[in-house]
Amino acid sequence: MSTNKNYLKYPHRSLGMDHSLYKWSMLDDRPPIQWPNGKKLALWINISLQFFPLNQQNKPFPVPGGMTMPYPDLRHYTLRDYGNRIGIYRFFDALDQYGMQSSIAMNTLVAKRYPYLLNKVIERGHEIICHGDHMDALHYGGQPIEEEAALVQKSLNELRQLSGQPVKGWISPAKNESHNTPKLLAANGIEYFCDWVNDDMPYEFYTDEGALTAMPLSTELEDKFILMNNLHSESSYKDQIIDACDFLLEEASTKGGRILALNLHPWLLGQPHRIHILEQVFEYLSSKKDIWSANPMEIVRVFKS
Repeated sequence: MSTNKNYLKYPHRSLGMDHSLYKWSMLDDRPPIQWPNGKKLALWINISLQFFPLNQQNKPFPVPGGMTMPYPDLRHYTLRDYGNRIGIYRFFDALDQYGMQSSIAMNTLVAKRYPYLLNKVIERGHEIICHGDHMDALHYGGQPIEEEAALVQKSLNELRQLSGQPVKGWISPAKNESHNTPKLLAANGIEYFCDWVNDDMPYEFYTDEGALTAMPLSTELEDKFILMNNLHSESSYKDQIIDACDFLLEEASTKGGRILALNLHPWLLGQPHRIHILEQVFEYLSSKKDIWSANPMEIVRVFKS
């Protein structure tokens, strides 16, 4: 059966895409990126500080990593809370020991409920990314635009006020968006967002409210994805990060700078039986002289320049 001729007359049909949100380009065809001081690999570590409500509404779907048992699901609720009480401080110690920088993706409700933790993040100088209002406050297709616009504005305004930072980055809860999310982010002063993982490098993203930079925060290398979704071991997690690092360093030797983006959750890797794995990963990464440990806004600025 042949393709209907009208298929080729679709007004947005073009090479590889049917939209104008970003330009089509193959990574190998782009001009090579040069990181500061001749470094080959930009290391972006992001730590997610999250709040999962005990009375989860699951609208329009149960958020990944959230409550799964009948109310009150204290087993999962308190495990998530462990990360904000205990695990994050082990992360801080590991970052300091190996001289690593990291951004902090924080739900606005975390900043409101845990002022001691917010103050610690500010005191340490971490770049704060807005992770939405809380993990059950999802952005989704079919959501009224007025409702989502109010949610974006509330999340950003409150987090900016509480943190004293301009907050230029965004990660949606569950990395889930509606068709309207990018333009609402641009309208509220966001410069980069991390929900789209269809690339290894930043790229320009266009909306009716202005341009954004898409910063791919790898799902494949996320601790939660490897340990909980794929059910791989902690040692396998370490091996996968090291393999990705080695491959990207080799690729960058001939094709220009690359990014290694790691998304971490303190309630997972901050456990006493797992923190040594994260320390071993940091030890390996810190031994590589061609790695530049940087905050996402620094990476965006170099990319744009």
